[in-house]
Amino acid sequence: MKVKVVREKVVKPCKPTPPHLRTYKLSLLEETNPSINHIRLFYFSSSDDGRLIDEKKIVCLEESLAQILPSFYPLAGRYVKEKREVDCNDQGAQYSTAEVDCDLSQIVGGAAEVEPEQLNQLLPVDIAAVDEPTDPMLAVQINRFRCGSLAIGVCASHRVIDSAAFAQFVTAWATAAASGGSQLIQPHFDNHSCFPAENLPPLDYHESETPEKIVTKRYVFDNKAIEKLRERLSKEWKSERPPSRVVAVSAFLTQAVLRADRARRSGKPRAAVIGQLINIRERTVPSVPKNTFGTWISGSFLELTAAETVEENLPGLAAKMRWSVQKGVSDCASVLSNKAFFRKVVIDSFFEAAEKANSPDWKVIWVTDISKFSEYDVDFGFGKPVWVSFAAMPLQDHIILFSNKNNDGFEAWVCLQETDMQFFRQDEEIPLLTANVWV
Repeated sequence: MKVKVVREKVVKPCKPTPPHLRTYKLSLLEETNPSINHIRLFYFSSSDDGRLIDEKKIVCLEESLAQILPSFYPLAGRYVKEKREVDCNDQGAQYSTAEVDCDLSQIVGGAAEVEPEQLNQLLPVDIAAVDEPTDPMLAVQINRFRCGSLAIGVCASHRVIDSAAFAQFVTAWATAAASGGSQLIQPHFDNHSCFPAENLPPLDYHESETPEKIVTKRYVFDNKAIEKLRERLSKEWKSERPPSRVVAVSAFLTQAVLRADRARRSGKPRAAVIGQLINIRERTVPSVPKNTFGTWISGSFLELTAAETVEENLPGLAAKMRWSVQKGVSDCASVLSNKAFFRKVVIDSFFEAAEKANSPDWKVIWVTDISKFSEYDVDFGFGKPVWVSFAAMPLQDHIILFSNKNNDGFEAWVCLQETDMQFFRQDEEIPLLTANVWV
């Protein structure tokens, strides 16, 4: 697959940002975000009768982006690293159009064999292209396939956005494009006043070992496989409630990563931290609106001794991971009312995990569940996407769970160092429950 960018421009907001909104101050959570872009690719097929997607609707993508940028005004600005703020100067979003020399069926479909690295060509900028004066806060690439189908690649700076806010923006854009300008979603901005910045450095989770390429692989868990896994866990489950689908798959993959780590180290185990990210929105007291923009992420952190990483069976690990998340969710209730508590359970916990990730004595594994954001409902006027994907990501020891098209299974995007991935792919358990199929 070859992708050629044929047009590149800047889309500016349709009206200027008011003077009182010109400066977007980062919150404490945002200033410590890793320096990376949130990414997503949305694939839309041309109609079954061979007709191409309406050109007017493609033009509307650009027009509707300009129309919604005033509401999402930080995305049209530029980050000023020295001041820890976004200059909302209406410089605009990067907007590219590209041609792809293959059909969409060669990427999405029963015969498709595409590696995540190939999908990066469909993105407008490098995933790590953030925080510099020339880096856009938002970049979009409209990829046109030979068959007339489309893939829309979106990159938005993690400096001001998390997964929930990303989904909120894309949904608003799609709604505006499909309706000819009507926008139903209005973001709410309140993060800086709730969590004032403290001039802390961005977190760095890269291990101090010799730098090695990060490899991303995609694994599919269909409904049958997930229920098989839950049934297996339930036989030794000590709770009345069976493990959730997310807990079952998360624990299964986490245990496989731990086995791969031991295999790489010639069978020698080490202590581990399992960090599971939690959306704070609607879990605080008092609650904040669901449409609150920015970064509102906490985490639950489960520590395992070196012996426990070997001795803990899958049901036991799943139970501990569920308990850890439940405690993390419970802690969210106090993060607004008790600043010292917030500093301890959220910020300090993230920095402690980052410190352990840089120690050869610890393995830090991150699990992110974004299966609840329903991004398969996004409709820009072309109908719903036939696939929504990530691409290769420089996120070490990270597991991302994403819903499949039918919302009855998961795609797991696993990011590991190249050597770890070799051992992970040799794990005998993985092929029993996963397949590279399109569901």
